[in-house]
Amino acid sequence: MADFLFLMHDDAIAEDESGWGPYLARLETAGVLRGGSAIGGGVCVCKVGPASEITSRLTGFIRIDAPDLEHAEAMLAGNPTYEAGGTVEIRELPRTD
Repeated sequence: MADFLFLMHDDAIAEDESGWGPYLARLETAGVLRGGSAIGGGVCVCKVGPASEITSRLTGFIRIDAPDLEHAEAMLAGNPTYEAGGTVEIRELPRTD
């Protein structure tokens, strides 16, 4: 299994917030949910020179286990952001062991 992040963007149209509970419960029941959260404001910092602006379009993340990218993508069914036509960025977390 590999670890993947779903990064939800703020471009969904009329997202149904009540869908989050059932969606996360389904991932948890399947044994693939490893965590997640909404993402609030923040700041970028850089030791040398000016820092970039924060990526304001990100609204939340979910961490899951999946055998590969194709399986991770299939787990988007029911994701309220995805179902509302919004963007969900899928990123693999490389293993470093």
